[in-house]
Amino acid sequence: MWGRLAPLLPPQKPRTGRPSLDHRRFLEAVLWLARTGAPWRDLPAELMNWRTAWRRLQRWTAAGVWERVIDALRAMAPEAGWEAHMLDSTVIRAHAHAAGARKATGQQALGRSRGGFSTKLHLRGDARGRPVAFHLTAGQRHDLIGVGPLFERGVLRTGRRGRPRWKPEAVIADKAYSAAWLLDALRRKGITPVIPSRSDQPGNPDFDRETYRRRNLVERLVAKLKQFRRVATRYEKLDPHYLAFIQIASVVLWLRVFGGTA
Repeated sequence: MWGRLAPLLPPQKPRTGRPSLDHRRFLEAVLWLARTGAPWRDLPAELMNWRTAWRRLQRWTAAGVWERVIDALRAMAPEAGWEAHMLDSTVIRAHAHAAGARKATGQQALGRSRGGFSTKLHLRGDARGRPVAFHLTAGQRHDLIGVGPLFERGVLRTGRRGRPRWKPEAVIADKAYSAAWLLDALRRKGITPVIPSRSDQPGNPDFDRETYRRRNLVERLVAKLKQFRRVATRYEKLDPHYLAFIQIASVVLWLRVFGGTA
């Protein structure tokens, strides 16, 4: 797994300045934090100094490293999974320490829902139940709020000639996404909306029950991501840092596609 991941990371020795500390050591440190949900200061010194790890996570997150790694792994996958993409959302309980950051420091998708102080994670998975894109909102926001941002991300560039691909053949989602404007927008783009209608709405002629059964894959994806305690509970104050741990967990899930465990 490391042999597949290492070429996708930034150079170990930059063009100027001192060489970075070992990338593999840094990845082990942030994975330890992702799995345990421990405070940064509790990071074992034998893994890495917590300040060093924190600063590098900030730099790599700001540079978009995690998103590029996910896109590269998607491009390497033998099955692209474009026949259907699935949408879903889940409420993430936020720890009390996630509050208190000044608004000027960055985005903070935190709010109050039935689950209490929380964030809502909107996600898009491919036909194999693998992560494609994420978006964060406050916990009380509706699922439809995340549809636009999810389709603004997840464009796949394979390095071949032609336009990068972003459009699946179908979109599978639950009744929370049953809105006339969304169904019409998907059809105009040539995407089949496999979305059941609510009881107060006319039936969706594109709904296919057999295809809809595949939606369990995105629910299983949510469960796999929440195996990482730093994803299941939000400890980070700022959205980019919490999203970074979601993307790190996604990198691990994508690496498992190619074999090996982590």
